[in-house]
Amino acid sequence: MIARYNKIVFLIGALLCTNAYANAQTQQTLAFQGAEGYGAYAQGGKAGDIYHVTNLADSGKGTFREAVSVPGRTVVFDVSGVIKIKDKIAVSPNTTISGQTAPGEGIVVYGNGVSFASNTIVRYMRFRGSINMSKGACTVVLDNLNDLIMDHCSIQWGRWDNLHIKGSSNITLQHCIIGEGIDPQRFGALFEDPKNITIHHCLWIDNQSRNPKAKAGIEYINNVVYNYGVNGFVGGHSAADHYQDIINNYFIAGPNSSTKFIGMFTATDHVYHSGNFADLDKDGVLNGRPVVDSDFVSATATLLSKRSNESPAGVKIEDAASAYKSVLANAGASLNRDAVDLRLIGYLKSLGTSGEIFKTEEAAGGQAELNVSKKKSKKSKMKNQNTEAEAR
Repeated sequence: MIARYNKIVFLIGALLCTNAYANAQTQQTLAFQGAEGYGAYAQGGKAGDIYHVTNLADSGKGTFREAVSVPGRTVVFDVSGVIKIKDKIAVSPNTTISGQTAPGEGIVVYGNGVSFASNTIVRYMRFRGSINMSKGACTVVLDNLNDLIMDHCSIQWGRWDNLHIKGSSNITLQHCIIGEGIDPQRFGALFEDPKNITIHHCLWIDNQSRNPKAKAGIEYINNVVYNYGVNGFVGGHSAADHYQDIINNYFIAGPNSSTKFIGMFTATDHVYHSGNFADLDKDGVLNGRPVVDSDFVSATATLLSKRSNESPAGVKIEDAASAYKSVLANAGASLNRDAVDLRLIGYLKSLGTSGEIFKTEEAAGGQAELNVSKKKSKKSKMKNQNTEAEAR
């Protein structure tokens, strides 16, 4: 009887160990090669169906709106161009959006906002709002969700903020462009109490303020903030405690910039900072000075001697000058940058001499049509299949 009991205990123990190992393996599976930060383990639609976007219409069969309306899909693109949307799009959970599968210049979703849900992977997409949205609208909303990564995306022309994140956790934004917020606020991003947020190697450009406003637990690494207006990186300055790790970023003043590359911190903002630089002379040369404790003390932040946030899938950290070069080369939907992103990168290259905080997207030049094309060749088909395989 004892031997039988011991055998049962052994089998149960073995089963529990096997399940624990399987769960650990699942937790450690990266969204894709190169995924970093807190959102790196999102799995998206890998277990579900593949949906091909075949046209640029706002709704109906073969459209982006239809593609993301059902959870558990990997969305690929057989067409490139501008998808003009009148109403907001709500992306279902457990979704992978593989913008890198589009031919030509890729995809722009233009005209209104897009909201996302838990367990989502988004790569090489452009999301641009419009002055025709409601006054308080943001271009991209990541509220009340878990496990999401946005990689090489361009987010512009939000009316309140370009990007909004509230009450979420395990989020990564990497190699993205967040820029050109438009009237009435012209702000970059508002983070309202999210936890475990990684923002790395992103370009924040031509926003009046909030690059971002970080009421958050955030690791903010290797970003470039260019031509901020009133403020660059903004603290939470609220009654709640927030923990911001600000590491090896480059703050570069442009034509519209004040001297406040950081600001609006209070004692409830607990800041660890290291390796950051600020170039404030607008002389066309990258020659910034180190950011020091007094820059944050003058903003009344509480300074810490060690990091509060460090994601399991850690970010490969560069020095600030190297991060500038990486952002210049790779930020946004950079497989084929379109005219808007090329213009923004041109501003950044000027290192202080060009750039503008616009009131509308039309004042900035508007959204031009992209080079529309469909996949026809065997080579393109093979590329699409390879990307589908990677997404799984």
